Amino acid sequence: MSLLDRTFTTMGVEARLILADRAPGADPSTRLAHAATDAQQLLHELDAKWTRFDDDSPLNRLSRDPRTTVPVADDHLRALVRAGAYAGRVSGGLVDVTLGHDVHDAGYADHWDGSRAVPIDVALAAAPPRAVAAPDPRARWQALATDNDRKTINKPQGVRLDSGGVGKGLAADLVAQRLTGLRYVVDVGGDLALGHGGGGAHHVDVIHPLTHRTAHTFRLGTGGVATSGIHRRVWVDRFGDPAHHLLDPATQRPAWTGLLSATAVGRTALEAEVLAKTAYLRGPRGARRTLAALGGVLIHEDGRVEPIPALRLAVRRAANREPAAA
Repeated sequence: MSLLDRTFTTMGVEARLILADRAPGADPSTRLAHAATDAQQLLHELDAKWTRFDDDSPLNRLSRDPRTTVPVADDHLRALVRAGAYAGRVSGGLVDVTLGHDVHDAGYADHWDGSRAVPIDVALAAAPPRAVAAPDPRARWQALATDNDRKTINKPQGVRLDSGGVGKGLAADLVAQRLTGLRYVVDVGGDLALGHGGGGAHHVDVIHPLTHRTAHTFRLGTGGVATSGIHRRVWVDRFGDPAHHLLDPATQRPAWTGLLSATAVGRTALEAEVLAKTAYLRGPRGARRTLAALGGVLIHEDGRVEPIPALRLAVRRAANREPAAA
């Protein structure tokens, strides 16, 4: 089996492609090399289209357009807006891509380079009382819609759209769609799309943000895994308060919910991303409900690791035990 493992920077994060096929030879096959080059080019194209850090990006031009219905020929930009509407629906408004101005005002105005990082223990000690997040009552994300026949996007006025984690999950899925027949891992800043290519399950390690050791391992053949957390990007904002990029839509301020991170399994990387962020924003109790269907893992502020078993797996195990118990 030929193997290719390529790492590069895109969307302000580290991306990694691990591709395998059954072609003979020790070196990566021509098919893998072409697939990796195509995937890398697609990710760079999506970065240029979806970034909010370039004033002239198509996403920012869309945000500035005063119209509520805008002609947009680009399929990828329409796909991002559809993903934003999906994220709002699935999360009950907690994952809100219309908060671009608020994320900028919180201090996340450019790609994160770590130069302003504050140690997580210092940030937690100075953070406000813990509280679960709530949706913005304006629910501006509900105005997001696309029409592929007319090639238009509907959007609310006066908002700045932020691709954020939704864009990374969607990007991983768009790359995965081009890798049919291969065994692959597409990792876009921690949002993973997985395909087994006829092989066995992948082992996905969740690294503990405090100890930097493996906290939990998932076995998954196909689907997605994503982690949403505050430990990688913490800074001091213009008010002198610790801040991060996961905002409470109701207050437009960083959400401190009692969790360091939430990792979710999904049928796609986009679904996993939305579930992970929703879980973090809902705090420990709400996170358990959010992750119950497909599984995940929570890491609490005190470092405690809490695996959340998938409901379908738990039901199957319970069913298997019942005859013996009887």
